[in-house]
Amino acid sequence: MTKDPNRGRPWLYLLPAFSLLALFGALPMAINAWHSLFDVFTLDSKLWVGLDWYREILTSARFYESFGRSLVFSAAVLAVQVPLGLLIALNLPRAGWLRSLGLVLLAVPLMVPWNMIPMIWLSLIDPETGLLGQAMAWAGIDFDHRFKALHTWILLIVMDTWHWVGLVAILSCAGLASIPAAYYQAAAIDRASRWQVFRFIELPRLRGVLLMAVMLRFMDSFMIYTEAFGINAGGPSGATTFLSLDLGEEIKAFDYGPAAARSVVYFAMTLAIAFAFWRAMTAERAEAA
Repeated sequence: MTKDPNRGRPWLYLLPAFSLLALFGALPMAINAWHSLFDVFTLDSKLWVGLDWYREILTSARFYESFGRSLVFSAAVLAVQVPLGLLIALNLPRAGWLRSLGLVLLAVPLMVPWNMIPMIWLSLIDPETGLLGQAMAWAGIDFDHRFKALHTWILLIVMDTWHWVGLVAILSCAGLASIPAAYYQAAAIDRASRWQVFRFIELPRLRGVLLMAVMLRFMDSFMIYTEAFGINAGGPSGATTFLSLDLGEEIKAFDYGPAAARSVVYFAMTLAIAFAFWRAMTAERAEAA
């Protein structure tokens, strides 16, 4: 048997991954943090401002309003997509071609480019040419996402659910497939109800998978940009202006100093949220063990 020369030094196997992470993640963020300390006119013409951009952001009412809207949107997305994705997974056949077809159909929206999604849905709700728009007009529903904030929010949540609920369902299906058949056989012998099977067999086994789904969906919905900008560019009257839209506006206005500072703040927030989820997942694994 050939002896592994790296035995006892497992960190060597992680070195390539850490090197790529440092090159494509840490280094650009460090450069971005450096630029956030300047008022950048061009890369060769900068004025030192220190932490002024950070003070301006963290004392701005607009920052906290956008932060609140981002949290509300993420909470609404999770409240809809996680139960719906789990429900879909529970009702898919356990085996056979129908299950395969269902998984393929669930995966189709995930492959649609993000910049195409608002175009698809705007065409669907068009009252003259869209199927949904014509159906709502026939039913007497006055749906106007351009000037009614509630309608814009509904459209964003429905659109995001169509795009991402398949991810939650596929992850849930993977978790359900890992449950041994003996558990269901024992439940059948004990004449357990469907709710009891879900409560005491399936849900405990799905907790880790669902926590991962919640983390992925929260992180993505919290920084939504392309879809929200394509639907109404933060309108009406700023009702759907999320954190990422504020950052996008500064980048498009060539305000590189404030944009760099804002991106550093957002990165710190995202890192803190990811750390919280990691601690929760670690606690979950420890409890399961």
